[in-house]
Amino acid sequence: MGEIVRLQKYIAMCGAASRRAAETMISEGRVTVNGKTVTEQGVKVEIGADKVTLDGETLKHSQKRYYIMLNKPVGYVTTVKDQFDRPTVIDLIKTDLKDKRIFPVGRLDYDTEGLLLLTDDGDFSYRVTHPKFNMGKTYLAAVKGGMTVHDMNVLRSGVRLDDGFKTSPAQAEITDVKNGYTFVKLTIHEGKNRQVRRMFAALGKELGALQRLAVGSVELGNLPLGRWRHLTSHEVSYFMNAAKEDE
Repeated sequence: MGEIVRLQKYIAMCGAASRRAAETMISEGRVTVNGKTVTEQGVKVEIGADKVTLDGETLKHSQKRYYIMLNKPVGYVTTVKDQFDRPTVIDLIKTDLKDKRIFPVGRLDYDTEGLLLLTDDGDFSYRVTHPKFNMGKTYLAAVKGGMTVHDMNVLRSGVRLDDGFKTSPAQAEITDVKNGYTFVKLTIHEGKNRQVRRMFAALGKELGALQRLAVGSVELGNLPLGRWRHLTSHEVSYFMNAAKEDE
C-alpha cells in the first residue's frame, strides 16, 4: 500500500503547483481522481495507486526533486516567465534544468539581491513560504543616513506600513556605519510585497541596497553573485522538518 496524502499535497509533490494553487485548481474543476472530477477539498489519494490528472494530463510522482539556492543579482524578476521580457531568475539556471518545471520559492524584488530558493517540489515551497510555519528571512539593508534608538525599537516592536498593516516584531541590529550608510541586519517573518523597503520607508528612510542573507538558518554564505548550487540533503531536511503540520 502506498502513502496516502491529501490531493492538494499530491499535486504539489508532483511539482505541478504549490498547495495553495492546487486548492484553487481543485475548486475550478481542473483535477480528476480515477476519472472523476473532484471539486471539494480534503480528498485523499494513494501514491502509486490512484490516477490523478490536471487539465487532462496525468500527474506522476517522481522521487527525483530539485532544490536550488541562487544568489540573485539586481535586475532579474522572480518569476518563471515575464510578460515584459525582462530577465528572470530561471535564465540564471543551467539549460539542462530548464525542462524540470523549476520555480522560485517565494519572491525577491527586482532591485534586491541575495538568497533565493528554487524547486520543482510544491510541498517544499509550501513549507518554506506559508505564514503558519513562521520561516524567518534575514536581510542586510544599507540605509542612507543614520538610525536612531527609536528607529531600531520600532523595527523590533513592529512597523505600521503604508497600507495599515503592522509587521510582527523583527530582529534588528546595526552591523556597520560607513560612507554615509548605516547597515542594518534585519530578520522578518512575513512576506509582504517589498516589505523591508516599506518598513524603512515608514521610518522616513531610503535604502541604497538590500541583500537577503538567509532563509531560516540556511545562509547564502560565499556563493558568488549570479551563481547557484543544489541544497544539501541536510538543508532540504531542515526546511521540510523545521515546521510540522497535521497531514
